[in-house]
Amino acid sequence: MSHDPDSPPGPEAVVLSLTRAVGLLLRRLRADANPGGLNFSQSAALATLDKSGGMTNADLARAESMKPQSMSAILASLEQEGLVARAPHPTDGRQILFALTAAGVEARRRKSAAKQQWLIAAAAKLSPAELATLHDAAALIGKLAGALAPAKGD
Repeated sequence: MSHDPDSPPGPEAVVLSLTRAVGLLLRRLRADANPGGLNFSQSAALATLDKSGGMTNADLARAESMKPQSMSAILASLEQEGLVARAPHPTDGRQILFALTAAGVEARRRKSAAKQQWLIAAAAKLSPAELATLHDAAALIGKLAGALAPAKGD
């Protein structure tokens, strides 16, 4: 999207461009930096378990904003791949906790490293001036994200 160089683009145009660019970048990262071929829902479940530790199916489904039945299918596939394992709930014998296995932790590490390497390779194709602009843009995106976060003490 181009704009008149004499007048800066408005917030709406910037948000549209940013949303499109970030969406495209995320799709490329998911497609091109995906060792193990995990789908988005599987990767998200692993990330939540990595961050939060063992969780019940219902708690994980809530955290991922999906139905427990859908999460059950995701967990079954991850369990079959050896990436998560079941453990008894420490206080409620009727419930089961799901947690990452060593293979699940390694899968998360490999995926993170693959994303990092993909981004480094893509950035290496930019000119020094483009890299400087991207560096400045990253700082602005961080500032934008900080503006959306609640203030400390809230």
